[in-house]
Amino acid sequence: MSAKRAERLVNLVFALLGTRQFVTAERIRVTVPGYEPADGTERADEAFKRMFERDKSDLRELGVPLETGRTSMFDPDEGYRIARSAYELPEITLTGDEAAAVGLALRLWQSAQLGGAAQGALVKLRAAGVDVDAALPLQPRLDAGEPAFDACYTAARDRRLLTFTYTRPDEDAGARRRVQPWGVVSWHGRWYLVGHDLDRGATRVFRLSRVTGTPRASGPPGAFTPPPDVDLAAVVARQVGRPEHVVVLTARPGTAVGLRRRATALGTDAAGDDRLEIRTTEPWALADEVAAHGPDVLVESPPELRAAVVERLTRLAGTR
Repeated sequence: MSAKRAERLVNLVFALLGTRQFVTAERIRVTVPGYEPADGTERADEAFKRMFERDKSDLRELGVPLETGRTSMFDPDEGYRIARSAYELPEITLTGDEAAAVGLALRLWQSAQLGGAAQGALVKLRAAGVDVDAALPLQPRLDAGEPAFDACYTAARDRRLLTFTYTRPDEDAGARRRVQPWGVVSWHGRWYLVGHDLDRGATRVFRLSRVTGTPRASGPPGAFTPPPDVDLAAVVARQVGRPEHVVVLTARPGTAVGLRRRATALGTDAAGDDRLEIRTTEPWALADEVAAHGPDVLVESPPELRAAVVERLTRLAGTR
């Protein structure tokens, strides 16, 4: 298909999506660029008819739901439109791992020489119904804007010594760390730096949200070599591992698409709602997600998670 013809088809789709009324062929001829203009000759009229018939056939072969009809009984000619409800994609949701992959890819593309590709990816995601911008709202718990991300990633890529201040949860003041960074990895919705801590002489994992200030790289590139075939995610899992919780939810039919994608179906309850089982290492994050669904999703067990959801809904109701 030529670029000119493809552009005309895209223009035709946009024109027919932008109206709820049926648009006649003559109106399409005037408003959509690329068609043979009317000059009063039979040749021009025949050329338009052949082109338009071919375009209609192409759209239908591509799966575009092109409808034919009249807006009112007084219209002398049939018109065309595209039913938005039949053409638009359903709600698109991403799991934590999928959102992490998108977030990491965009961060790397924006900081490297792939700015054009990153913009193209953003356009495609938005066209698919995913709202993605520089802040990545599609993954609210995964902060792709971690201030320490760029410095840590760059130091790991260049194999340079990294110095930073790190504050543990049980410490009031941060401590200075000197690390040979092996890489940055996302695990369960958070960013971690994995490397060799020179002062402690051991492999350590550092959560980027606990890094204070901007890490400073020093020394020449290639100053060290990470262990061969090191699995950064496995290192994080061993040092930051959390117990897995089994959660049972009930969801009204047709709701909670994102939760269903990672749940195991357990049948229905007496009220006809769907019972879902989800295994998670972050129950309080799941409580936030469940609360966002309001009355459509209820926690059956464990009771402490149900109480957490109730507390969030109560707090939200009190702010209105």
